[in-house]
Amino acid sequence: MTDLYWDPYDEEIERNPYETWRRLRDEAPVYRNDKHDFYALTRFADVEAAHRDPQTFSSARGTVLEIMGPDLSRTGQMIFLDPPEHTSLRQLVSRAFTPRRVSALEARVRELCGELLDPFVGASEFDYVQDFGDHLPSMVISSLLGLPREDQREVRHIVDGMFHIEPGVGIVNDTAMNAAMEVSRYIAGEMEKRRDNPGDDLLTALVQAEIVDEQGLTRRMTEPETVEFAILLFVAGTETVGRLLGWAAVVLDENADQRKELAADSSLLPKAVEELLRYEPPSGIQGRWTTRDVELHDTVIPKDSKVLLVTAAAGRDERAYPDPDRFDIHRSGQPHVSFGYGIHFCLGAALARLEGRIALEETLKRFPTWDVDQTRAQRLHTSTVRGYTKVPIHV
Repeated sequence: MTDLYWDPYDEEIERNPYETWRRLRDEAPVYRNDKHDFYALTRFADVEAAHRDPQTFSSARGTVLEIMGPDLSRTGQMIFLDPPEHTSLRQLVSRAFTPRRVSALEARVRELCGELLDPFVGASEFDYVQDFGDHLPSMVISSLLGLPREDQREVRHIVDGMFHIEPGVGIVNDTAMNAAMEVSRYIAGEMEKRRDNPGDDLLTALVQAEIVDEQGLTRRMTEPETVEFAILLFVAGTETVGRLLGWAAVVLDENADQRKELAADSSLLPKAVEELLRYEPPSGIQGRWTTRDVELHDTVIPKDSKVLLVTAAAGRDERAYPDPDRFDIHRSGQPHVSFGYGIHFCLGAALARLEGRIALEETLKRFPTWDVDQTRAQRLHTSTVRGYTKVPIHV
């Protein structure tokens, strides 16, 4: 048997990590990587418990391995906050990011799907990610925020730059940071317009949202907080939904019988989206920082350690799911952890589910069958996101 080694930067392992993750769950449920100085949890119960314990597993030191270490809570990004700061900001954001506002987007999502997919009806092939999956989510988020339609395609191009990756440094590079600053300036300008001319959109709601804090003081979001949340929406919502749709094209091609069922009965799509999220989660690794010593499975994780919660491995844990390596749109029972748990449960989960369901429904209406050209498909590799950047399909 080969030595047990896992490294989120190793592209060879990443192509098919599930056997390595199975061995980690069985042989080293608290795994130590000395090269990159982190611990990893891979069992469902351990990952879920860590998500539910932000006092011990803190987000303030970063949630992506390459940036973990310094205190990032002062950046104002909600994803890097612990209670009580996280609690009050999440309450503010939740006042604006309501289920009603998300569900009201359904018609716009369908409209965008039509705009993107209809040009390929009658064609022999197109790239499901490059031509569709990577465009839809940023345009949906632009619509949610209330950005003018004439600006939305240009904003999408700028947002694309935020995901520029360079060897050795990943997403921490000048191109990505300059794109983020450009989006920040644009969002700040749109916020200023909302103060004088409110609209029925998320940016207006964020500008106007108020809560009463523990001291009895009424508080609104600051401009940096609002801009950072808008950036978080673009970063988290665009990249992950694009990868989800890429996985959908690949996995449903590999399971053509289940794709046929979905084409015949769209009521099966919500469960199919949940199964896709369990089976191939787009963002399968979340970083945390221990605030105290943690003893687990006869191993002590010291205080001030980096811990990776491998939610993608937890989604294949046979302790939680029967026959976990089988894709099954009829699966029921244990929910997945792909949106996290507890205070950092993905605020955009409802939007991601809406986009996934409608995107697949509109795709299957037009293209009930397809064949993925794996010889030309291309994968994305980062320390936290798994998926495809190119999925050519023959239709």
